[in-house]
Amino acid sequence: MRNVLLLLIFISIPFHLFAQQKLSWNDLAEVSFHNVYNVYYDDYFLKPTFGPVIKSYEGSKISIRGYFLDFSYEEEFHMVSKKPMSSCFFCGGAGPETIVEVIFKNKPNYKTDQVVEVTGILELNTDDVDHCNYILKEATARLVQ
Repeated sequence: MRNVLLLLIFISIPFHLFAQQKLSWNDLAEVSFHNVYNVYYDDYFLKPTFGPVIKSYEGSKISIRGYFLDFSYEEEFHMVSKKPMSSCFFCGGAGPETIVEVIFKNKPNYKTDQVVEVTGILELNTDDVDHCNYILKEATARLVQ
């Protein structure tokens, strides 16, 4: 009986907790937004409500392919985007679900709009308006040919 119970527990744990999963931009689109007033900025911001599937990946090692964006100035700030900067990555109907903030272990030497596959630990951000809704921490990247 004990072995059966252990087997049932093991089977009920989502498989993606054990291995890196490749997510698509369609996976990240499993989110809805509503306006929430922010007292500090005296403005309204989109607050995400993540769907159950994407929530199940929080804290998991995932990878996603997209366009590298480097917004570093005084501080390092990098993103990967569904669309390239050269075609206005965040306009033309794109929303917050089309970008992922990336915090690298070691900053790669890529240029904006190069296609990369980024791997890291997924964090879902619902409250900090100074960061993206999707964040990859401890990230690494590789150039995609």
